[in-house]
Amino acid sequence: MSFRKRTGLGIGLLLVVAASLFAQTPPSETQDWPQFLGPRRNGISTETGLIESWPADGLPVKWRVEGGVGMSGVAIRGGRALTMVQRAGQQWLVALNSDTGQQLWQTPISSEYKNPMGDGPRATPTIASNTAYVYSGEGILAAVNVADGKLLWSHDVVADLKGKPADYGMASSPLVAGEQVIVQVGAPGAALAAYHATTGKPLWTAGDDPAGYSSPTLLTVAGKPQIVAFTGASAIGVAPQTGAVLWRYPYVTDFDCNIATPIADGGRVFLSAGENHGSVLLALAPQGEKFITQEVWKSQGIKSVFRNEWQTSILLDGHLYGLDNVGSAGPVTHLVCLNAATGAEVWREPRFGKSNLIAADGKLFFSTMKGEVIVVRATPKGFEKLGGKAYLESTRQAPSLASGKLFLRDDREIVCLDARRL
Repeated sequence: MSFRKRTGLGIGLLLVVAASLFAQTPPSETQDWPQFLGPRRNGISTETGLIESWPADGLPVKWRVEGGVGMSGVAIRGGRALTMVQRAGQQWLVALNSDTGQQLWQTPISSEYKNPMGDGPRATPTIASNTAYVYSGEGILAAVNVADGKLLWSHDVVADLKGKPADYGMASSPLVAGEQVIVQVGAPGAALAAYHATTGKPLWTAGDDPAGYSSPTLLTVAGKPQIVAFTGASAIGVAPQTGAVLWRYPYVTDFDCNIATPIADGGRVFLSAGENHGSVLLALAPQGEKFITQEVWKSQGIKSVFRNEWQTSILLDGHLYGLDNVGSAGPVTHLVCLNAATGAEVWREPRFGKSNLIAADGKLFFSTMKGEVIVVRATPKGFEKLGGKAYLESTRQAPSLASGKLFLRDDREIVCLDARRL
């Protein structure tokens, strides 16, 4: 397998070209959730008309179907809901009718994946146009036709690049940027790898860090579109067209457990990790063709105000809402609201519990390790819980939201709830 590191064009010119090729478009008017963390990969939906008060019997269940083992979330586009499951000795990409739950097709991606921290695939599918991109637990990247489930191409990325799967499995949800699909690999000279989205042709590799468990994202930082990835040892910014590393900020945690996706805050980058690590907000300053990182604020170590273990925080109106996991393995989890610009705590709901979240219509929607759905108003004025109810067994994945419906899954079932205002 042959990759190129860069072309003869200057990075400055390439970034200008990339600004038009890779600029993020507004969320679809069809109110889809086509990838991990939604349309903009920040956990936020633009949908409105969602519940304002908790129904007496909880959110209505529209459908509930058998699923399979795994931690993959649900991606929704064009009336189809896709997720990765493990059953019958295989890792499958499964497509359901998003209105009824009827299975439309299933495509085997790889043999079963086993891990002491939980079996099955970890990464959420990404749907772009009529193609779904998936990444298996051991690191097989594949493209599948959404209409009929036909396998278009597949690469054993980790093996091909002479790497080894991350200790807890490959969890990087594929990022589609222009005509490229990018994942974390963690192989020598290939912290990230990019492939042509249509042909599967290898395009470039970037960085030398081990794999983290975060998913790369396309952010505009310091006025430039960049692929920002939280690897097992650092955060890096990469030129989308070439893979040239523009900046690197070391961020070493126990067990390479950088899991949350980086967030852009007014052209700055927010990072957070558990394992008693903490958080930092970075500003980038141009230095020739690259950038230097400057710490706007940081709160790190055992006294940190904010340690996101495996949950990406939500940035709304200048405030960060997220989970502070206290202790080496997060035995106690608080829900916290921070002033994003300063890192100052605004409010804290002690012992809220391990959970994951998204935001829409002024609310935070949580799925908890106990299988509950909890809705909290997203306001810096204080903690306001609208209600909650258990719908599943234990789950780590955040809900997905499309056309007023919440989609969740555990190791047994996939469920769709009606979250529209009554």
